[in-house]
Amino acid sequence: MTKTSGTKIRPLFDFVLIKPLSAETKTPSGIVLPDSVKEKPQVGEVMATGPGAHSPEGKLIPMVVKVGEKVMYKKWGGNEIKVGYEEWMLVEQKDVMAIVE
Repeated sequence: MTKTSGTKIRPLFDFVLIKPLSAETKTPSGIVLPDSVKEKPQVGEVMATGPGAHSPEGKLIPMVVKVGEKVMYKKWGGNEIKVGYEEWMLVEQKDVMAIVE
């Protein structure tokens, strides 16, 4: 569960709340990129997770990702939500592609 500005966000089922990490502001050659051409980051920190999904048989399928881990998620997966003054992502666990170590 994440608490921001007096609001608590607790994902349900197999949803994961991710705080995207900052996008690169320069190209490798040193050119500064304006906000309009920056790609959205696909790597972020897990801030909260739901308890997991249930199989058709009713068994709880536990979460693989944990709070504090850095993960890579699908570019077009999930929903942007406003947390304070920042845009975070709420994605299903299946849209998390990798844990970044």
